[in-house]
Amino acid sequence: MSVKASISLTETQDAFARDLVGQGRYPSLSAVLQQGLELLREQTEAKELETEALRALIHERRDGPFVDMNDSRARTRAMLSRKKSQHGL
Repeated sequence: MSVKASISLTETQDAFARDLVGQGRYPSLSAVLQQGLELLREQTEAKELETEALRALIHERRDGPFVDMNDSRARTRAMLSRKKSQHGL
């Protein structure tokens, strides 16, 4: 189902959209705008998922056991050593 809407574009946006149609990349100005909105929707959803994942990680780290900086560095060095030896480095 399509909904008609009146929108305003800058001259630059209009020229760009019309150029895309002129190149045959899109069949109409509506198709250009629909694609742009779809990309914006996907980008927004991806950012929301990323933000949720980061919040979950922060909560997990905050609620987990405390690891001091020296212990953390030692663990990181040990992990890097294991990975290097696994890959023959």
